[in-house]
Amino acid sequence: MPPPGIEISNLSLRYAGASIFEDLNLTLVAGKFSVLLGPSGVGKTSLLRIIAGLEAPADGYVRATDSKPLGGRIAYMAQQDLLLPWASALNNVMLGAALRGSARDTDRAMVLLQRVGLHGRAQALPAQLSGGERQRVALARTLYEDRPVVLMDEPFSALDAITRARIQNLAAELLAGRTVLLITHDPMEACRLGHSLAVLAGSPARLGIPIIVPGAPPRTPDDDEVLHIQGELLRRLAGLSA
Repeated sequence: MPPPGIEISNLSLRYAGASIFEDLNLTLVAGKFSVLLGPSGVGKTSLLRIIAGLEAPADGYVRATDSKPLGGRIAYMAQQDLLLPWASALNNVMLGAALRGSARDTDRAMVLLQRVGLHGRAQALPAQLSGGERQRVALARTLYEDRPVVLMDEPFSALDAITRARIQNLAAELLAGRTVLLITHDPMEACRLGHSLAVLAGSPARLGIPIIVPGAPPRTPDDDEVLHIQGELLRRLAGLSA
């Protein structure tokens, strides 16, 4: 089954009487990487949680473009790795299957750990892993779920520059053809991975006009078009604090 697009229509969120964002309208194109950037506190994570069904908006709606329920079709990678401290890296990758009571595919989980560079750490507990290693286990767990829609909240923020570039390449490969919404504070990461880039900013927050990035991810950092679009994105982000 092809992945659905996602339609976000007139979405509003309020906390304690304060408006976080109002009248957000955005379409996540089926099978493409959409990227969301913006200052902290404007509601980016809350938007992901609403799409995932973990939080309710004040107004508006989120629905799949194929008119089928989104429940059961989303994999969500939060900012925190949320690893179970008493479970090995391998068992954390297969956590979703264990919670559902379904069969666990150890071979597939091991392949994913190998792909994120942690094959030799399969039996390590989270306390024995660095922050970057824990984040890579969380990424492997997200990939293990094999969902057509993937929501990712700063998934590579704890990685060093070289590992980050390698894992970006892996994410582009393994998530190709899925509907992805990625939150990041890194303009280069956005330009390398995204087909469509949008900035959420203001109080209440609003979405700017999306930037369309040509070509297929992962794009090379020194590509002229990538550098040009990164410059435009930086100008937009800098303008928010001017």
